[in-house]
Formats: sequence, C-alpha cells, structure tokens
Amino acid sequence: MGKRIDYYNDPDAPAANSLVPSVNVFVVNDRDEVLMIRRSDNDNWAVPGGAIDLGESIPQAAIRETLEETGITCEITGVSGLYSDPKHVILYTSDGEARQEFSIALIARPLSGEPRPSDESKEVHWLPKADLGSYKMDRSMRLRIDNFLRDEGTHIG
Repeated sequence: MGKRIDYYNDPDAPAANSLVPSVNVFVVNDRDEVLMIRRSDNDNWAVPGGAIDLGESIPQAAIRETLEETGITCEITGVSGLYSDPKHVILYTSDGEARQEFSIALIARPLSGEPRPSDESKEVHWLPKADLGSYKMDRSMRLRIDNFLRDEGTHIG
C-alpha cells in the first residue's frame, strides 16, 4: 500500500496534478463523541472521508465513505466547512497523484453499526470532543477539527 503525504506551503511539495472533490464526516453520537479513524496510509488520526465518485451526491459519498472506513451508517445533518487551499498538496505515493485540497466537511449522526477497522483505517473509535487535541493528525485535519469544535457555523477556506 502506498503512503499519503500532506504538504502545506512547502517549497518541496510536488506540483498538484489533480483536483478531486472529497468529503470529511464529523459523525457525533448521543454521548457527544466524534467517530475517528487512525489512517492506514499515514498513521494519523482523522474523521472518515474520501473522494466523491462520479454519479454520487455529496451526502451519498459521505455516507459510503463513513460506512466503508468505520462500519457505521450515518445520516448527514449539516455542513461544517469547505476547504480548498491550493497551498495544501496531498501526494499519494502509490500512483504519483499530487492532489490540491478540495474537501467538504459535513456533520452527521450515527444510525447503525459498530466501529471496526478497514483497509483504510487501522483503528476506529468514538472519542470525546475534549480529547481530540491529544491525537496525532495532519495540520489540515487539525484545522477542520478546531473549526468544528468552535461551532462557528460553516467555515470556508
């Protein structure tokens, strides 16, 4: 399996060669915990998410990605933020794709399922919001989480 390497405002970053709309999903349970994964490709913690496939709506992609990566079926309830910073480039070493950030962060509630890892997630856990700051994650995911936790409405950046 290839690795994912995130670059931000880095002169050594490869030039972006693709722009792929993607989703990140903040699934929050009735105990006010957030569903988090430890990614298989870079060992960082993140909310579930991934690319939107052709023929798929934004909510359909979010529900699919969450189920694939975590075993949890969810319902989308809102938007947390829109992220399209061209200084953030994501390199996928398996195929050389260097993707410019384009992510729609959504809010959801769980409907069914139990957390379980997948090919894309080494670990899946419900984590208290207060503990999210102590987990290793990329700068871009930390920004999304900080914006979500501040609950200032939809963030656009």
